[in-house]
Amino acid sequence: MRTERFADEELSRDAFLGGRLRIAQPRAGYRAGIDPVLLAASIPARAGQNVLDLGCGSGIAALCLGARVPGLALAGLEIQPAYADLARRNATENDQALEVFTGDLTDMPPPLRQRQFDHVIANPPYFDRAASTPARDPGREHGMGETCALAEWVAAAARRAAPKGQVTVVQRADRLPDLIPAMAAHLGSLEVLPLIPRQGRAARLVLMRGRKGGRAEFRLHDGPCLHAGAAHGRDGEDYTPAISAVLRDAAGLSFPG
Repeated sequence: MRTERFADEELSRDAFLGGRLRIAQPRAGYRAGIDPVLLAASIPARAGQNVLDLGCGSGIAALCLGARVPGLALAGLEIQPAYADLARRNATENDQALEVFTGDLTDMPPPLRQRQFDHVIANPPYFDRAASTPARDPGREHGMGETCALAEWVAAAARRAAPKGQVTVVQRADRLPDLIPAMAAHLGSLEVLPLIPRQGRAARLVLMRGRKGGRAEFRLHDGPCLHAGAAHGRDGEDYTPAISAVLRDAAGLSFPG
């Protein structure tokens, strides 16, 4: 776990959403890919609603959502003090209000335990370390290696969701056998949106959401392709137009129907 504040020389400044955001990330440590951007794009939030990002890291998902939907009340919870500090700095540098709590999702700070949210979002660690190799950097390892069970992430998110509030999680597709029963234990109206890397390929990531008190039937959607073509055939990025609009133009990524 990284506790010491990052020095400026340890950080890079990276553009997100076509330069709408400039995000400081550690050069060596946990660095976000497109996953939190896609998560943020999928949230059907409206101005005036409040959103909690569990395990917010450097704040990318919350700040991407705030850039797309002005007028939200944004909060984040991050267990690593150095990353919580970085999220606060990124919010300030991007002129957004993001209230960041430092703490463990299984023992949240009392002021956070007293609140409920219209949307709770999470990008939990992907890797079960019983079957994978830990990262060398402690900050990166805490962001990628599971120390708290996925079911506990979902339970914590559901507790913070308001009645009829939504919980949305991005996770590896091979964790669906764990994620579906965890969500079903606390939420209803469950939906899964697979994220297909290329046409004809199996999904590697999924977005899954549920509603507090929801009663609709489970839905497995036809998911979007992230990349154009059956293979990477040229230098540079080859995102599909819809995904490029999400990543570069702050477009939404809606669940069908």
